[in-house]
Amino acid sequence: MNHFVSDAVIRRLPGYYRHLRELEAEGVSQISSKELGERMHQTPSQIRQDINCFGGFGRQGYGYHVPELKEQIRRILGLDREHTMIIIGAGSIGSAVAHYPNFVKEGFHTLALFDADKNRIGTTVNGIRVLDIHDLESFLSENIVDIAVLAVPVEAARDICDRLKACGIDAIWNFAPLDLEGENRRMTIVNVHLSDTLHILSYKMLHRETN
Repeated sequence: MNHFVSDAVIRRLPGYYRHLRELEAEGVSQISSKELGERMHQTPSQIRQDINCFGGFGRQGYGYHVPELKEQIRRILGLDREHTMIIIGAGSIGSAVAHYPNFVKEGFHTLALFDADKNRIGTTVNGIRVLDIHDLESFLSENIVDIAVLAVPVEAARDICDRLKACGIDAIWNFAPLDLEGENRRMTIVNVHLSDTLHILSYKMLHRETN
């Protein structure tokens, strides 16, 4: 992708993909920007602007062919290829990621988990072996890993992130409760704060009651 696409558009792409998969499963083969916008609570012009960032996939007066647009967005998201992952931290969050079935369906395959707790090392989570965190570098030297999932306590996050960077891992999905930053354009870190959406829900509940 050689042209600039805003983060707001990128954040909406998974929603397009999800709705288009649902539409295809419902047997819908054609949809207009107006119909898709109503389903996704967006304006037709927003739908067209977003999709036009990646090329003209619709036809005037005809709309979008659902299976074709779904596949185009699948490719844009990189879901047409396989991705290997490791999970650092075999506690609650790390185990939940390892158990989530849709990741495998979408081509994200977890090779191993790592932990520092001797009670967890050597066990398995959803059939995936938990390895000693001290063996991280040797594992990465012998295996091709695309993504590292960071599910460790806050005090360990920066050190683990530095170790991953030193091993050439350039994509980190961070669940530790702090924002980590990449040092260069090749390093991509997505920080996930689970409490944020709960805080938003709390705000909306409060203001629903007072309005």
